Amino acid sequence: MSVQHYLKMIDNASVAQRCHAAAALAHIYLQSDLDFDERCSTEAVLTLLLDDPSPKVRLALAEAFSNSAHAPAHIVTSLAHDQIEIATYMLGRSMLLSDADLVDCVAGGSGEAQSVIAARPKVSFAVSAAIIEIGETIAVLELLRNTQAQIADISFRRLIERLGHVAEIRSLLVEDGRLPADCRHSLAIRIAEALCQMDMVMVLMGERRAKRVTQEACLKASISLVTATPAEEYPILIEHLQLRGDLTTAFVIRIVASGKIDFFGAILVALSGYDLVRVRNLLVDGRAAALDALFRAAGLPDGTHQALVVALQAWRSIAKGKRMIGSQEVVRMMIEHVAPMDRSGVPLAANDDLLSLLKRLYLDAIRENAREHALAIVAA
Repeated sequence: MSVQHYLKMIDNASVAQRCHAAAALAHIYLQSDLDFDERCSTEAVLTLLLDDPSPKVRLALAEAFSNSAHAPAHIVTSLAHDQIEIATYMLGRSMLLSDADLVDCVAGGSGEAQSVIAARPKVSFAVSAAIIEIGETIAVLELLRNTQAQIADISFRRLIERLGHVAEIRSLLVEDGRLPADCRHSLAIRIAEALCQMDMVMVLMGERRAKRVTQEACLKASISLVTATPAEEYPILIEHLQLRGDLTTAFVIRIVASGKIDFFGAILVALSGYDLVRVRNLLVDGRAAALDALFRAAGLPDGTHQALVVALQAWRSIAKGKRMIGSQEVVRMMIEHVAPMDRSGVPLAANDDLLSLLKRLYLDAIRENAREHALAIVAA
């Protein structure tokens, strides 16, 4: 169909005829070898079709242009801002929409339009950031399901801050391998807080006990998180813990007692000002006096130094194959240098904060070993 023919029949044509004509003109524009004047005329008529009162005509244009890299950019942009049935074709497929165009569509679009953008085969960091910052929850869920989407660490942090209270968001984040270590810690805290606030938990435990149990669970989750964190992410996680106020002496004691010596070294680097090589050398074969100086430079209380040195020496022996013991025995050795035990091997009660902490760690280790032994028996 020629441009002249279309212009003559447009006023009296039915919707179906205009749809057919729109598709034909779009095909001519994309497939035919038009000279410059013909191409300009065809593009002008296609532009007029954007004002057609029937959405079906604009839908015909969207279907024709959505997968083309040669479609008129202004038509693509206009159709991307049309009603959702039309915009979906462009938002989900068109490669002509720039990041700026997509961010604009996120800002001015509905949750459904945002979801279509979030599901695109390629979603850039900038577009993901826009969806996380201002997108509706359904769009953010779609973004997290899109494993090809590029999401920056800072966007994950903002997401947990903004929508961490949404259970579906938390569920997807837990399984997301892109999530950095500090965000995993924040997520664990969010989950624990959500559980603590459940009516059933409050009724069964009471508010005070529920908070205490939650704090203990968060500490254990933090320790477990360290195990799954790559060494290159240690500084970010440590900074995160510092900002939250979670990098406490008790946390450091737990880290050492559980044998996370590499992470302990990273903590000492962050707190002491010593370089990594120096800290590693001291942890590997430094004497008690040198370790004491390192711990003091890191701001660790003097009362904890002896227990830390004992634990560190025990883990050295384990690493060299001289001892075959685990966390339970290491904690017991730490306690023996702080306070005596009774005949049954259980540490005596004391008001000292360090001893009370070590006692809890020791009893936790006993329970964990018993649990693992029972599971091994069942599996045998």
